[in-house]
Amino acid sequence: MIKTIAVFGATGMLGVPVVKELINEGFHIRALVRDIEKAKKLLPHSVEFISGNLKNEQDIENTLVGAEGVYINLSVKPNDKKNQWLAERDGLNSIIKKSKIAGVQRIALCSSLVKNHNKSSGFHWWVFDIKEQAVNSIKTCGIPFTIFYPSSFMENFDKGDYVQDGKIMLAGESKHPMYFIAGSDYGKQVAYSFKKLLNENKHYPVQGLEAFKADQAAEIFKKNLSEKDLSIKKMPIRLLWFLSLFSSKMNYIYKILTALNKYPEKFESEITWKELGKPSITLEEYSRKATLKQ
Repeated sequence: MIKTIAVFGATGMLGVPVVKELINEGFHIRALVRDIEKAKKLLPHSVEFISGNLKNEQDIENTLVGAEGVYINLSVKPNDKKNQWLAERDGLNSIIKKSKIAGVQRIALCSSLVKNHNKSSGFHWWVFDIKEQAVNSIKTCGIPFTIFYPSSFMENFDKGDYVQDGKIMLAGESKHPMYFIAGSDYGKQVAYSFKKLLNENKHYPVQGLEAFKADQAAEIFKKNLSEKDLSIKKMPIRLLWFLSLFSSKMNYIYKILTALNKYPEKFESEITWKELGKPSITLEEYSRKATLKQ
C-alpha cells in the first residue's frame, strides 16, 4: 500500500493542485524544493519539504526516503537549450535511477496531449522530443507506472502563459477545440490512481468536460472573472514568429501556441473518467474563483 509519495515539481502551476489533492486523499507528501520558505506559501503545512535540487542525486535520494510512490511534473523552461542539463530529461533519469534503488512501488508522470502534434503537419520541436523521451524512460524503467497526458489547463488563463501583464495574450488562429481541465480535477485523478492501481502500467488522456477554441475560452474566462476587468490581446502569428527570432522565450511561446492552435484534439478520456473519476469543474466555474498572477 502506498502511504508516502515523493513529488518532484511540487511548486509549479500544476504541482500545487496535485499535491493538495494527494493530501486530501490521505497521502503523506515529501517534496524536493529549492526554496522551502517559498514552498511553504504555496503548499499545505503537512508537506515534508526536502531542500535541494534535481542536479544533486543525493537530494533526490533524500526525498525518496520512506516513499512508496513517486509523482513527477517537470518541463523544459523557455530559456533552456537542448544540449544543456534538463530537468525533464536528466533530472527525470536520476529520479528513475534512485527510485529503483529505493524500491518505489509506483511512479507517475505528467506528460502532455499536444505533444502528439510533433512530427505532423510539418511541425517538429525538440521540446516535444524531450517529452517523448521522458515517456519512454518511464515505460522502460521496470517500475509499475502511470502516465498522464493532459489537455490544456484552465490555470493557463490566470497562472500560466496566456496571462501577461494583466492581459490574456493570444496569437494566431485556434483551429480546434481543446478540452480544458482544472488542475484540481486532474489532481483528484492522480490521487485516485495511487489509491486504486497496483502493478498495472497505465496511460491516461486527461480532458475536461467542455471543449473550446482558445479565443472562446478566453472570452468565457474574461466574462466570469470577478477580480477585475481583463483585456484580451491577439497577436498575428507572423509577428510572434518574427519576435521568436530574437528571443528564446518568444520562440518557446511561438512553438507551443503553434502546436496548440493546430493540434486536432479528439475526446479520448472515456476510460480515464471510468477508472479515475469524471471532472466536475467547468471553465465558467473556475473563472469565477480565479485570481490573476502578479
